[in-house]
Amino acid sequence: MALKGNLRDFSTTQLLNLINLAKKTGILKIYEGIPTTERDANDRIKYVPGNERASVAFREGKLVHASMGNQDGNLATVLYKAGKLNQRQAQVIRDRAGNTSDKALALLLIQANYVTQVDIVTSIQQYMLDIIYDLLTWSEGPFLFDEGQQVGDDRITVPIDLEDVIMEASRRIREVALLNEELPNLDLALKFPEAPGDKFKGLHLSQDEWRVVSYVNPKNSIRQIAKATNLSDTQIRRIVYGLLQAGLVELVRPPEMVEQARQAAALRRRREMSQVQPTVINKLIERIRTL
Repeated sequence: MALKGNLRDFSTTQLLNLINLAKKTGILKIYEGIPTTERDANDRIKYVPGNERASVAFREGKLVHASMGNQDGNLATVLYKAGKLNQRQAQVIRDRAGNTSDKALALLLIQANYVTQVDIVTSIQQYMLDIIYDLLTWSEGPFLFDEGQQVGDDRITVPIDLEDVIMEASRRIREVALLNEELPNLDLALKFPEAPGDKFKGLHLSQDEWRVVSYVNPKNSIRQIAKATNLSDTQIRRIVYGLLQAGLVELVRPPEMVEQARQAAALRRRREMSQVQPTVINKLIERIRTL
């Protein structure tokens, strides 16, 4: 049996609760919404599914696999994001692996002493959870839960209890609200403070944090950094907020925003002058008439 709808009517949290309580097996897919000319009973625009945004698999009520439509879910990429492989190792493995399945690739990596089985399991768990916590913040988009469908045998599945996920998601939703309040504008840029070298000494930053730091430049907006590092809005906000709290970066307006502000100010001044001048002229005319 398939369950379909829109996240604005049936949230991801509600879907996970239903799957958990009913011990469902199947795959949940969330899509980009393409607006139509039709409206629903509440006079809201109807959407039809577009490109796939996320795919999440469940087995007997447990989360077993998750992937994002715009992210490479290859095992080498997952291990790289977890810091178990460096960028060069991940690229070489991806190039050589070709069409090798994740399960076969995992065995090869363990045998070659690149990683351990524990490394693989924990990395996949964290990768899945990051995806789940991100999509739990989505409030719009068509979805389809296809009951009975299962992920391919070539994928590595790691069961995770949904109750713990849902509890942590509630905490993270509150965190997201705070992050949106603290960093509402992703078009701002970042710069390093004066003499930042001492502040970075002894710090243990994650792989994603180092990647963000490498793009810190007043010319790069936070939104551009997120796109370059393949991070969601929530992920980039969390990292930037942490860097700001540690005093490692500062917020600045990129050059184009400064120029836009200058042009807007000049336009306002011209409008004010155009309003003031007729008033002055009218007063002069009235003054002349009274002479």
